[in-house]
Amino acid sequence: MKLFVTGAAGFIGSNYVRHVVEASDDTVVIFDALTYAGNMASIDDVLGDRVSFVHGDVTDREAVAAAMAGCQQVVHFAAESHVDRSISGPDAFVRTNCDGTNVMCDIARQLEIDRFLHVSTDEVYGSVETGSSVETDCLDPRSPYSASKAGSDLIARSYFTTYGLPVIITRASNNYGPYQFPEKVIPLFTTNLLDGASVPLYGDGLNIRDWLHVEDHCAGIDEVLRNGVPGEIYNIGGGNEITNRELTDRLLELCGRDESAIDHVEDRLGHDRRYSIDCSKLRAIGWAPAHDFAEGLEKTVEWYRHNRAWWEPLKADTRAAR
Repeated sequence: MKLFVTGAAGFIGSNYVRHVVEASDDTVVIFDALTYAGNMASIDDVLGDRVSFVHGDVTDREAVAAAMAGCQQVVHFAAESHVDRSISGPDAFVRTNCDGTNVMCDIARQLEIDRFLHVSTDEVYGSVETGSSVETDCLDPRSPYSASKAGSDLIARSYFTTYGLPVIITRASNNYGPYQFPEKVIPLFTTNLLDGASVPLYGDGLNIRDWLHVEDHCAGIDEVLRNGVPGEIYNIGGGNEITNRELTDRLLELCGRDESAIDHVEDRLGHDRRYSIDCSKLRAIGWAPAHDFAEGLEKTVEWYRHNRAWWEPLKADTRAAR
């Protein structure tokens, strides 16, 4: 099988390509625009006979069509994904997440792709005060990022209903693990703490997130790609709901720091209080998370501790751009 994987120079996509190479005989075409969060250093080790790279933007029809030709299945990761950036600059999120998904689906339809897996997020359900979101719940996105992802989900589903494109959607909880761009909370806090700096904790720190190891997410995506039902949606969660303050305390301990390193900052605009998803639908077809959160978090901190050459240039570039 030849897979077309967008956004695979990013965090989850690069880990997914590693999963494919290790778990199958499939070949992969990586298609990535190499925006600030795309990094060739995240995929250099997998490029070779089975994995090729094409530099391109998912909103560019000609580039997408040329690169996708000859592939049988698509896994669409490419997206703008940082909530804070979406609040300060929403246009790029609508362009990439909505326009890009429309281009991807339309080209896939024309090329008669066998399966099209669209990777989404639990944030499209909005803040969940009680219980857990199931795949049939109404969407209630509350940031430009989550709204653009909800829009992309609906665009992808419309191609299944209207054209019969075999679209499947996954919605995952917060990911953690190696190769995550150091603007997201775990790599940002970890690298700051390792450098002796403080960490910015929003509001009262009691917002709750469910943490999913990226390798478990990749295994879930692969399960859905191979055994999921076209037209369906599958939640992928880790079952590790904790507050941001508890997460911060764990990172402080793992990095040998104390609470004096916490910088309490004004809360994010429209900050969702809690995300929680029910993953029983995916578990019913054979998937379950394999990583213990405490162990996975410790190994993640160790990865950043020993891979400064990967993240230090990214943080330097981010500071220079401000």
